[in-house]
Amino acid sequence: MIDNEIVLYDSIRPVRWQADGLYLLDQRKLPDEEVYLHIVSTQALYQAIKEMVVRGAPAIGIAAAYGAVIAATESKQAGRQDFQARLDLLASSRPTAVNLFNALKAAQRIAVDSADPISSLLSWAHRWLADDISANKAIGAYGARCFAAGSRVLTHCNAGALATGGYGTALGVIRKAYQNGQLTHIYSAETRPWNQGSRLSLWEFEQENIPATLIADSAAASLMQKGLIDWVVVGADSICRNGDIANKIGTYSLAVLAKHHGVKLMVAAPTTTIDLSAESGDSIVIEQRAVSEILPANYVDGVVNALNPVFDVTPAHLISAIVTEKGVIESPDARKMRVLTE
Repeated sequence: MIDNEIVLYDSIRPVRWQADGLYLLDQRKLPDEEVYLHIVSTQALYQAIKEMVVRGAPAIGIAAAYGAVIAATESKQAGRQDFQARLDLLASSRPTAVNLFNALKAAQRIAVDSADPISSLLSWAHRWLADDISANKAIGAYGARCFAAGSRVLTHCNAGALATGGYGTALGVIRKAYQNGQLTHIYSAETRPWNQGSRLSLWEFEQENIPATLIADSAAASLMQKGLIDWVVVGADSICRNGDIANKIGTYSLAVLAKHHGVKLMVAAPTTTIDLSAESGDSIVIEQRAVSEILPANYVDGVVNALNPVFDVTPAHLISAIVTEKGVIESPDARKMRVLTE
């Protein structure tokens, strides 16, 4: 972990716990409105995760950590079986975000070992949030060290403060590199169909007064062909034991383009995103969302149809570096990942 780093551009906190419960910044309404939803039940949190009020694997994991507190409170009289059923409900909300499952597994252990599960879970959830922010800042510092002066970067989706406890993973790297004066240009891909790049990443850049340029997803190849991008920097929703990763749909396309054009690809994520049960990308469950999210309404239930996978898998051999709070793994493979997780 990197200590004593001066951190600027760090004011966004999408998940908050207050005396009366959990508050989530509703990311469906950004950038038009900044609205926090008050979450007081496991069912409400399940809906919020599933409907992308909160999104991004680390932020989902943090919400689930606080969700375990809510679940323990709701099941105080009903007992352990009811508590487990509520955790299972949260686990069913999004199938690809590994931080969700890692947080819920940790919550199970905390609850079993504690005489006062509610109090213990709340203290643990606060630490989970604080540790995520600390990890993001370390990731930012380590990742920024990979850039030469005058670098130009492209990011995809939103792996920023909104996708984490704060500061961000991919955007944390970009924040730190911008603070260091290393970047001459920041590009953000729009990231259809939910437009996390155009709605959320640009909102973050504007909030922190960081200059950035939006591009259509399909413009990335042209920019690389013209030599305008040095690094693609993305987050991850799952990292496998061999270094394969799952991230927002379109990441694999960017990885192939980057390899062809001699552009480097960085994956920035905390170790809580590592799935120790997944040997390779073949093990990753790819979430499929409703076709209505991309199919015009007049075509729904008609002759034509749509596919709406939310993530894709990028194999390790296309990745230049995986950056975690523990440091940088260049050209990741199973051996290097094993050392990281030991």
